Amino acid sequence: MTQLFRKDFGFLFRLGVLGVFATAMVAVFLWRAVMAYPAGVNEPLEQPVPFSHKHHVTDEGIDCRYCHSSVETSAFAGMPPLSTCMTCHSQLFTDQPALAPLISAFQSDVSLRWQRVHDLPDFVYFNHSIHIAKGVGCASCHGQVDQMPLTWRVAPLTMQWCLDCHRSPEQYLRPRDQVFNLRWQAKDQRALGAQLLLTYHIDKRRLTECSVCHR
Repeated sequence: MTQLFRKDFGFLFRLGVLGVFATAMVAVFLWRAVMAYPAGVNEPLEQPVPFSHKHHVTDEGIDCRYCHSSVETSAFAGMPPLSTCMTCHSQLFTDQPALAPLISAFQSDVSLRWQRVHDLPDFVYFNHSIHIAKGVGCASCHGQVDQMPLTWRVAPLTMQWCLDCHRSPEQYLRPRDQVFNLRWQAKDQRALGAQLLLTYHIDKRRLTECSVCHR
């Protein structure tokens, strides 16, 4: 009878299966590492104009809502039109090279191509307005943006990161009149958070339902 397989076929087959399993395990560990430490965190993105939140917010005292005008009423925080920038820069620093793309775009009636710093996947539904209404402060997600000469992302924006907040929102809630105060700190966050859960009618059980973020 003709032998179809080599005598060492069984050994080679098991070795191959082991190799496939090991490769799969390495791939899983690499994927988990990438998800745990995603690219872009603490890395300023190059922008057409080097906009400084530190200068505009801390030095000049401009409120977040002056530029991000729809943050309280829309799912999207809103990017200011160039006319908002030119409210000041039609008179101030008009000859600065760094502002040349802004002035040129405004005069040509074209949009600047900003790089999104906080960009969620298309399959994730996120609404700014509901977070603001429920007392989640800007700093909880964006960090001390008022101290950033260039804007970078401080949070990984992973599913686990979102779920950590949704499971224990009381750790992050604040009075609505302090949402835009980037320096505000609670004296007793645990007690205040528990109280605000009731005040804002937040049902923690629903916050981890799939349909909350995936619609």
